[in-house]
Amino acid sequence: RRWAFPLVVVGMNSIAIYVLDKLTRAWLVKRLTVHLGSGIFTLYGLVDPAYAPLVQRVMVMAIFWLVMYWMYRRKLFIKI
Repeated sequence: RRWAFPLVVVGMNSIAIYVLDKLTRAWLVKRLTVHLGSGIFTLYGLVDPAYAPLVQRVMVMAIFWLVMYWMYRRKLFIKI
């Protein structure tokens, strides 16, 4: 049951994470680059630059998951 918890958090606000991704992903990537430097997606040389898009996506999704977790803890759910 524990392994499914991250999926439960996202599933409870699937509409919110979809909208968040479509509206703010590019802005968030730009903010990460501005504030943490241009090498953030290669983990400052630890990862091959060919994998930078994968690292970028994982970082963005981790931030989105934290937003969804915040909403889950406060019982803020978007319903249609």
